[in-house]
Amino acid sequence: MTGLAVATVSRALADAPDLRADTKALVRKVADELGYVPNRAGLRLRTGRTQVIALAMSPEHDMMNNTARLISSLAGTLRETPYHLNVSYFFPGEDLLKPIRHIVETGLADAVIFNQTLPDDPRVAWLMERRFPFATHGRTRWADRHAWADFDNLAFGAIAVRRLARAGRRRIAVIAPPLDQNYAQDIVAGATLAAAEAGVEVRILPQLTSDAASAVVQERMAQVLPEGVDGVICASTNSAMATVAALESLGLRLGREIDLVAKEAIPFLSLFRREIIAIREDVGRAGAVLARAAMRAIREPGAPPLQDLETPQDDDQ
Repeated sequence: MTGLAVATVSRALADAPDLRADTKALVRKVADELGYVPNRAGLRLRTGRTQVIALAMSPEHDMMNNTARLISSLAGTLRETPYHLNVSYFFPGEDLLKPIRHIVETGLADAVIFNQTLPDDPRVAWLMERRFPFATHGRTRWADRHAWADFDNLAFGAIAVRRLARAGRRRIAVIAPPLDQNYAQDIVAGATLAAAEAGVEVRILPQLTSDAASAVVQERMAQVLPEGVDGVICASTNSAMATVAALESLGLRLGREIDLVAKEAIPFLSLFRREIIAIREDVGRAGAVLARAAMRAIREPGAPPLQDLETPQDDDQ
């Protein structure tokens, strides 16, 4: 139907880099009109490839904000390529390697993407040892050796403290992610350094993380806020909303007695309460980079890994 040779059609569907863009567009157009989909079982038998990229993630992460935006961006970037996105899950308390091993050892995907990285992440070490293509949302101590996209959480922690200090806040509570994760350690380090420079107190709340259920955050913050806290830093949308619910239940006024700084992936928090100091994290940018990084790792295993760091700006200075 395209008038092209079978081999050319096959290479166009595989997004061969040396084919002209208009040739590939024609083949995709006709394929869409025919309702063509590749038989992935047959493809795997013939080529050893699945044309699948797997995302391994926790089902309890911030689905209303960061993770939903990440999945949308990954899928959108892969939409005009031969690759399909599958999602696998790991659960709290479960061996982090379990879903990764399952994907790799059963040949379910050609590459894997995952988040919530640890400084010495066993998944990264295992995948590098086996030379299996992967990319991470977040860095590790091996960041110079693998593909990643990340947000500068060290800068976020410092900016958040400086914004609160300029607003006159002196006793700041931080609802950080789980402290074994790399980005949590960066937030704490940035906040601690900025607090020392500004002469304010920063308290990392024990036994409470930004991944906790909203009801848990609200109950705990209702206990913490009366202890003289006048500023709060939240690492997720859910924890920010739960904190607002807690302070309002105590009769406190956001922007008056207390200020709150939080990260968000989509413009939401300032619509929820305009007094929230929201710092944007472009998770869509990270998803697009991770998709391209995974494809490069599959197609060009000897090429330098694709890496990207988004650094927030202190717009209030």
